[in-house]
Order: sequence, then C-alpha cells, then structure tokens
Amino acid sequence: MAAAAAEGAEATPPTPVPAAPAAAPAAPAQPPAKPEADPLIAPNTIGAQLLAGLSGRVAGVSESLVASVRTMADLPALWSATANLLRDPVSQTRLIDAAWKLLLLLGIGLAAEWAVVRTVNRPRHWLDAAAPAANGTPWTWLKRVPLVLGRLLLDLLPILGFGLAVYSLFGLLQPLPTTRLVGLMMANAYMAARAAFALARMFLSPASNHLRLIPSSDATARAGIRWLRRLMLVGVGGYTLAEAGLLLGLPWSAYDAILNLTLLVISLLLARIVLQQREAVAAFLQAGPLAPGEEATGTRLMLRATRDRLAEVWHVVVILWLVASWVIWALAVENGIRQLLVGTVLTVLIVGGAKALDEAIGWAMDRVLHPGPEMARRFPGLAARAAQYVPLLKSIVSAALGFGAVILLLETWGLNSLDWFDEGTLGRRLVDTLLSIASTLVVALVVWEVANSAIQRRLARISRDAHAARSARVRTLLPMLRTVLGAVILVVVVLNALAQLGLNVAPLLAGAGVVGLAIGFGSQTLVRDVITGIFLLLEDAVAVGDVVTLGGLTGVVENLSIRSIKLRATDGSVHIVPFSAVTTVTNMTRDFAFAVLDVTVAYTEDTDQVVQALKEIGAEIRSEAKWKPLIRDDIDVWGVDKLADNGVIIRARVKTEPSSRWPVVREFNRRIKIQFAEKGIVIPRPQPMVMVERAPEPRSPDPDMAQAAQ
Repeated sequence: MAAAAAEGAEATPPTPVPAAPAAAPAAPAQPPAKPEADPLIAPNTIGAQLLAGLSGRVAGVSESLVASVRTMADLPALWSATANLLRDPVSQTRLIDAAWKLLLLLGIGLAAEWAVVRTVNRPRHWLDAAAPAANGTPWTWLKRVPLVLGRLLLDLLPILGFGLAVYSLFGLLQPLPTTRLVGLMMANAYMAARAAFALARMFLSPASNHLRLIPSSDATARAGIRWLRRLMLVGVGGYTLAEAGLLLGLPWSAYDAILNLTLLVISLLLARIVLQQREAVAAFLQAGPLAPGEEATGTRLMLRATRDRLAEVWHVVVILWLVASWVIWALAVENGIRQLLVGTVLTVLIVGGAKALDEAIGWAMDRVLHPGPEMARRFPGLAARAAQYVPLLKSIVSAALGFGAVILLLETWGLNSLDWFDEGTLGRRLVDTLLSIASTLVVALVVWEVANSAIQRRLARISRDAHAARSARVRTLLPMLRTVLGAVILVVVVLNALAQLGLNVAPLLAGAGVVGLAIGFGSQTLVRDVITGIFLLLEDAVAVGDVVTLGGLTGVVENLSIRSIKLRATDGSVHIVPFSAVTTVTNMTRDFAFAVLDVTVAYTEDTDQVVQALKEIGAEIRSEAKWKPLIRDDIDVWGVDKLADNGVIIRARVKTEPSSRWPVVREFNRRIKIQFAEKGIVIPRPQPMVMVERAPEPRSPDPDMAQAAQ
C-alpha cells in the first residue's frame, strides 16, 4: 500500500535525468616539443581543405553509426535495465497494476468491438448486395460512393464501441497514473490503426468487388490488405512497446533501439513488397509496342527510352531510398527526411533535365552538322568527316553534361560541390587547365581539317581535269603530308598540355633531340631514301604510269612510296628501287615523245624517192582516226643519217603523245615494209658469208712400191 500511495502521489511519470558530468582529469604533462616534419600536403591548399572536410564528414558519420549501432546492439545494457526495473518494488507495483488492468481493459474493449461487429454484419451484407456491378462508367462509380461511405461508418462503429468501453472502465478501475497513461496510449494507437485500416478497406474492399473504388483484382485487393495489416501491426506494435517501456522506466537508449528496429522491419517489409511487385510495375512503366509501320523519333523516342530504363531500375531506386530513409532516421540526422525528399525530387529533375538537354543537343548536332548537297559538292569528303566527328562531339557533350549533373547532385545532397570551383581553388585551376587544353585541341583539329580539306579539293580538281599522273603524285604525297602534319600537331598539342599541367618541357625537348640524333645516325640510308623520295615527288620527276629508267632498270611505274619506287618491266618482272639508289632519272613519257625511225635501204636506191615514200606514209597514218589523236605533228625526215656496211640509213621522227611512241613506231615499220615492197625499194638483208673448205684428194699408190710389197 505504501508503494501504491507513493505511485498515486505521482502526477506524471519520472523523466530520465542525465547524469552529472564527471570531473575532468588533470591535464598530463606536456611532452617536449618535437621538430615538425614536412607535411605531405602543403597547408592552405585545396587538397588539404578537401582532405580536412572529407575526414571531418567521415568522422561525424562514423560517430553517428557507432552510436546508432551501440544503441541498437547494446543488449546487455538493455537487459540490465530491465532486470533493475523488475527488482525495484515500486516498479514491480507499476508492472503488476498495469498488467492486469490493461489486459482487462483490452479484453472488455475487444469484446465490445466484437459485439458491435456482430450487430452491423447484416447492414454490411445489405450494402454489399445493393452496390452496382462495375462496368467502367463514371456514373456507376459515383453511385457506389454513398454505399461505400455507409460501409465506412459501419466499420467505424466497432472502433467507437471499443473506445467507449475502454474509456468507461478507466473510471471504474482507478488505475495508477502510469497505467492510465499507458492504457490511453495503447487504446488511442489501436483505434487509430483500426480507423486507418477501415479507410483502406473502403478503397480496396477485398470481400466485395462491388464496393471497390480502386480498380484491381480480388487477389491484389486481398494482398494489399494483408500487407497493410502486417505493416500496421509492426508499426503500431513497435511504437506502443517503445512508449510503454519509456513510461514504465526503460532508458532512452532502449526506446531508440525499439523504434529503430521497428522502422528497420517496416523497411524490410516494404522492400519485400517492391520485389514482389517488380514485374507488374515494370510492365506498367514500360513503353508499349509500336503499331505496325510506326516509328518513334525525336522526343517520343527519348520518352520511350526513359520509360524503358525506369522500368528496369525502379525497384533498385525505391529500395535504395528505403535504405537511405532508415539510415537517416537511425543516425538522427537533423532535417534528414526533408532533405531526402527534396534531394530526391531535385535528383529526378537534374537527371531528367540533363538527359533531355543531351538529347536536344544531339538532335541539333545531327541537323546542323549534316552538310547539304551543295556543300557536299563544293567540299568533297565533308559529309564523311562530319559523320566521324558527330559521335565524338556527342560523347564530349554527354560527358560535360554528366559532369555538370554530378556536381549539381553533390551540391543538392549537401556536399557543397560548387565551392570546389571558387576563385583560387584547385577545382577552378583544373577546369581552366582543361579548357585551355580543349581550346588547343579544337584549334589543332581545325588546322588539320582545313589542310586536309584543301588537299582533298586539290586532288578532286586534278582528277576531274584528267591529270592522272599529277593525281597519282598527289595521292602519294597526301599520306606523307598528312603524317607530317599530324605529327607536328600532335607534338604541339602534347607539349602545350604538359606545359598547362605545370610540367617543364625543356628536358623533354632535349631528350627528344638526343633520341633524334641517335635515330638519324642509325638510319642514314632510310633518311636518305625518304629525303630523296620527297624531292623527287615534289619536283614531279616521276608519277604512276610513267615509263622510266632508274638505276639501270627500265619499266612502268606502278607505285610510289615514301622510300622506294616499284617498276614493272616489259617481261612482267617487278623491280623495287630505293630512292637512295637513284642518281639519274630518265622519264620517257613526260609531256611528249618522238617516234624515231631508222630506215635502211640499198646503195642502189634513190634516197629522194625513199624520203618521199616516208612522207606519204606519215601523211597516210596521220589522216586515219585511229592514229590521229596519238600523233601531234607531221613526220620530220632528217635525211641520210649514216652510210652503213649493208646500206644507207635514213632517219626520221614523229612527235607523239607521251606513251604512244612505241605503237606509232610499230605501225610505221609495218607500213614501210608494205610500201617499199610495192614500190620496189630494196631493203637490204644481211648477207652472211659462208666459207666451205674441201678435204684434200687421196693420192694413188706407187706401182713399184706395191710390187715390192708383194
């Protein structure tokens, strides 16, 4: 009774009072000062600031995590507090009084609720039968509303009966103040949960689809009510247990542990719901199939791609959001939930805006950088080069937008990323350096493309004007000039980039000079080949298709490289002659040629008649359409050129196109043979001298010797 009197004297439950801080220990003796070592990172730099800020944030988060884990996992302390609570006589009196009176209150309240439920069952069934069947029209849905509201009132009557019974018994039982507070809290929590559950039943109506306001199947409605019951049981039960334990004397650490554990279980249940409904929600979010012959373009294509991507990852995003919410609650982050909501909305806006801007810029690039027919005609190859650079430009723009989006996201989530780019910071210097390097790259690309375009236009003009030889020469020089120009541009860009990054390029240049000297001494022949080839090509000494004599070898030029020339001989043999072996070049097909004719006639022939015959043959050949394009001028007969052993040699020549001398010579020889035979002009033939030696005749034997022999 004394304990009860003491409990009755209390107006409110005891509030935990924090313990007084312990006296600070005496400061230890200061150790002798040590010389400071050179810091790894210089102070007052952006790197030091970033490391200091990062270490501070990591330390704060670590302390919060440790405190939260200690609060949730300090089971021995919780058990000790519970044991002390049970051993205390006053606490025992509270617990016994609360136990039997709360059980009595809840039992009578639940009995009253059951009685009211039995009473309203008949009107509830009548409402279910009176509700119209669903046919998809708004009027049918509106006719359901009064019946659904009536059903809600019938569902609230048992809750009202529970409340009246419980509140009436408080005056009869005269519980202790702590018991009264715990009972009121439990009753209110139960009635609030039952009211919310009744409101959910009003929309889902799992037992009757005639009263269901939200279109769904019976299985979906029952599953929704089942999961809602689990969530409410865990949530209301955990909250009630935490509040009751706090009122009965449990420490604040136990209170926080119970709430954190309750929220963790709720988060796991919600994650389970998300995983169960993953495919259904993905099917709802995914873009539908296109009609036959329909093609999505522009904004519609972007929206369809966004919907498809969201359908793939929505469950991951929701689960991560649940985990973040629980972590923020467990760490007791100030305004954490509000920041999470705002950050989520801003994240969606930033990511969506960056994606939309990226698509818009890509569409604009496709329109602007696509040359028209007139531009493509004036600048050959422009369309192909634009097609090469458009994907690269799109990638660069996407990377820049992605970087900007990441910076904004970090700023949104409280990392103050925009401060990294203030004046004088490392981020600002890094951005300036990257912009300078990018500007150099842009200028280098412009120079490269202008030079390349000029070479291509020159080559196209030469090919259009039928200058095959010059075109071949330009095709030979083009790769070489492109390589040299590319090497120069690359060296300039790399040196500028290294200089922008703060590196000293003088040692690199010196080292490159030493390496160049070593390579020059080791490859003198190769260098001589290259230099000689460059000058031969620049002087237009040879070209593909020319008949030349190089290094004692004659043939048709088939290919020109930077260090050698390939000749095809008359018999098909291929000669590859390095330019270093070329001292004299004889080009037999440059500009024009002369078909030289050396005609031999007998000494008995009239040379004036032979000259006249040659002129007639020349006039006859030049008058024919087949040979007229190949011969530039009339035959030029020089006259008697030499008195040879076998006859008189008369020389003439005909000016022809560069590569036509040999067919013209062959045709002249054919016609000279025919014409001279008709006119009786003798062409001397070689007259070989045959000497025949006879064997000496045998002598007849001497008769006297023959007789003597006998």
